[in-house]
Amino acid sequence: MRHNDRAASAPWIRTRLRTAPGAATALAVLVLVTAFLAAAFPRAVDAYETKGLRHDILTADAGRSTLEVARPQPGLELPQAQRDDEARSPELARIGAGLLKALPAPLRADTSSVAYGVRTSKPAVANEPWLPRPEAVPPQLSYVAQSGLKEHATLASGAWPTTPQEVTSDSREVQGAVTEETAAELKVKAGATITLLTAAQEPITVTITGIVAPRDPQGSYWSADPLLRTPSLVLDTASPFPVHYWTGTVLLAEDSGPALLSTAAEPVLFWRIPPDPAGLTGPDDARLTSVIASLESGPGLLKVREIAGDTAVFATGLGHIVEANARMRDAISPVIAVAALGIGSVAAVVLLMTGALIAGRRKAELALMRSRGGSLRGIGGRLLAETAVTVLPASALGLLLATLAVGEGRFWPGALAAAGVGLLVCVALPLRTTLQHIRPTLHGAREDMVSARPSRRRTVAELTLLVLAVGAVTALRRRGTSAEGGTDLLVSAAPVLVALIAALVLVRLYPLPLRLATRPVARLRGAIGFLSLARAGRSSAGGALPLLALLLALATAAFGGSVIAGIGDARDDAALASVGADARISGASERATLPDELVRTVRDLDGVTGAAPVRVEYSVNMPEAVAGDGGADGGGAGTGGGSADDAKAAALVGIDPASYAELARATGLPAFPAARLKATGSSAPLPEGAEAGPDRVLPAIASPAVAARLGKEPRAIETLSGDFKVQIVGTVTRVASVSPTDFLVVNSAALEQKAPTTLLLTGAPDPGKLRAAVEGSGKEYAVQLRSEERARYVNTPMQAGAERIYLAAVAAGAGYALLAVLLSLLQTAPERRTLLARLRTMGLTTGQGRKLLAFEATPQALLAAGGGLFTGWATIVLLSPGIDLVPLALAGVAGSDTSPVLLRTDLWSLALPAAGVVALAAAVAGVQAWWASRRGSITELRAGDSR
Repeated sequence: MRHNDRAASAPWIRTRLRTAPGAATALAVLVLVTAFLAAAFPRAVDAYETKGLRHDILTADAGRSTLEVARPQPGLELPQAQRDDEARSPELARIGAGLLKALPAPLRADTSSVAYGVRTSKPAVANEPWLPRPEAVPPQLSYVAQSGLKEHATLASGAWPTTPQEVTSDSREVQGAVTEETAAELKVKAGATITLLTAAQEPITVTITGIVAPRDPQGSYWSADPLLRTPSLVLDTASPFPVHYWTGTVLLAEDSGPALLSTAAEPVLFWRIPPDPAGLTGPDDARLTSVIASLESGPGLLKVREIAGDTAVFATGLGHIVEANARMRDAISPVIAVAALGIGSVAAVVLLMTGALIAGRRKAELALMRSRGGSLRGIGGRLLAETAVTVLPASALGLLLATLAVGEGRFWPGALAAAGVGLLVCVALPLRTTLQHIRPTLHGAREDMVSARPSRRRTVAELTLLVLAVGAVTALRRRGTSAEGGTDLLVSAAPVLVALIAALVLVRLYPLPLRLATRPVARLRGAIGFLSLARAGRSSAGGALPLLALLLALATAAFGGSVIAGIGDARDDAALASVGADARISGASERATLPDELVRTVRDLDGVTGAAPVRVEYSVNMPEAVAGDGGADGGGAGTGGGSADDAKAAALVGIDPASYAELARATGLPAFPAARLKATGSSAPLPEGAEAGPDRVLPAIASPAVAARLGKEPRAIETLSGDFKVQIVGTVTRVASVSPTDFLVVNSAALEQKAPTTLLLTGAPDPGKLRAAVEGSGKEYAVQLRSEERARYVNTPMQAGAERIYLAAVAAGAGYALLAVLLSLLQTAPERRTLLARLRTMGLTTGQGRKLLAFEATPQALLAAGGGLFTGWATIVLLSPGIDLVPLALAGVAGSDTSPVLLRTDLWSLALPAAGVVALAAAVAGVQAWWASRRGSITELRAGDSR
């Protein structure tokens, strides 16, 4: 019996697909795109988290990321032969191989850079007279017999160090080498000898046989201990006077380790294992942290000691790198979850709208089947099979395309997301369709929204959603998007809940203005206006589901656009705070001044629109704070608060008021009250070489804290630019030339020393020509460009990947908004064609028909567009206090400003999708009217048709 049922159902499915291939194809394409986006999202998140983890490990200093196992020299109680054997390469290599095999997953080693050997942990003084002594202090050298020297270096001069005969603890001659940098700084040449004393003060002669050049200077082999490659001039902390001495490393032959056992330099046996991040993925960070903790002080350390010895210790900074990466990921993930929930909700609503459209088109057909004895189970089963034949292959194809498009990422999250899309469509479409036919319905009963009265259940459900939305928004504003133990989905769903409440409110309020507008329009001549308003109020296209889809899509697009705009603004502002203008030229030291010829040359370069010479003097001591409230009336950007006790030292900034005010306007800085610094009277410019008296009073503009400290009366200060008194005439919260928050700005023309230390430029000068002009001055000056500084803030794959996801969210939100408009209008397209056909028999012209459809679509489109604008704006305003974009904008850049970066409304992401909704609605209405005019009335009006 079951076999016959299956055989009978097959022709039905083929017949339906052949009868309506367009609808089946459109549904398949929609499911394909949605499944692709759903599957691509978790894979994209995995991909940027994986790339971010690998990037952080690869770019970290090798001294932090390298795994190092070390143990002290073999005990003195052991026989000398055994001690020597444990310090030779075969035994060290055996232990190293055991450590590599014992590394727990997911930790893997870069075997090409593994190094082991014997090194001294305490530098030894080298008293050779030919070694440099900067301050009469002899250098202190370390010695290491490390494996793999020939594989990681090239011979620059001399010969490779070797062991002509077996080296033991009693050996007193060994060979070594130094790098080119060490040789250059310490004046070492091939053939030189250095004496290393044993614990018994017997000399060991180390002959430098060659100078080597590292193949990969930044690799872990040379960078795990930078002294292997580069010597350093360090401060002697044991001396009562600040003196410096050189320290470096001598590379001994690989099997010379036993000779170091006789020294008093505390030799240790070591194995350096650089990690290989190529096999790591983003989700591995928790396991990686646990594994490292176990190796440092847990079961893993016991296993290491079983291989390397009971006194072995494990040390690495890799755990801190992984933890920093996890903190950034945890800060970014909640913000990404907001976009994911928004786009997911929009996609789900659009799929439900598609099901409603198909159900509406087949309502008469299924009602006929029901009236002829068809069971709900049988009808639902046929619809499920018919839908699954189209939807499941489309979901699988979307998953395949997502897998190919996003190569790195776990398979199962994407597969579950794509399966969820297919399951939603397969279940929702048959369920919605069959539920409409549980009870017989009257033929042609009205289903417009004007006659519909909300039930009590609907009211309770709407109030519940309202409470959830208020709670989510309140929680987000109070504690932000982060939550202990992961992402709080309720908080991340706040934009979705806000849009849902707005949609429900607009659906309830929508009939009221239409009813009010219908009354005066009914008194006008002509029926077009009255009919359009009356039909707009009764149209099912104005239901809750289409409006919800539009508001969700527009709110998500607006939220995503505000995130992108906030990130861009934060990076622009941070780059401006760091450079001060579009370009900056300053001396190698704080007191270095710029020659006038250089200023003139740079000012005349192509692309330079303005130049502001500035004299900056840091750490100027401020007088004692005045009693009571002081400070001048605010001028400029504001009079923000500041602590007078904190402003004990400030930066003195001498400017040309006119050029600096122009620079402030060009770069978007707060308006600068240049007129208040006019050099007149006692503050008039000094003649060249003249000295100012200490009673001279200069007007000054200060930061709020400095203004509060100095008060309103003139206060004396002592600077390298002269001694004078200053009187605060205004405050600004920020100046372009200095990064400290405490500053004092005066007119440079009134200073004894006027030469600028910094030149700020506006415009877009060519970087090459600008640097060439600076280099042509004959001295070293630092050139900073705002564009180059801004590029530093996009330096991690995690930031770039998260930003791309938000860009995709904006595009997907706009696309789904337009699709929701199209589906809502297509749902009532047959009814519109029938209406035009009937009215045409009553004398309605083609032009009037077009106006009717356009006027009918206008209220709904304006409602959606206006509601979307308001919802997007309200979402940003309500949620901005709880969302900090610092991890997305500035995290991971040393020296960047880490003050909170809040959302701001982006006009383009608000207006463009909303305008697209109105334009598409008008275009669809026009096309429908044009198409209806091409079809005859007889085609639309058939006997017995109840439309």
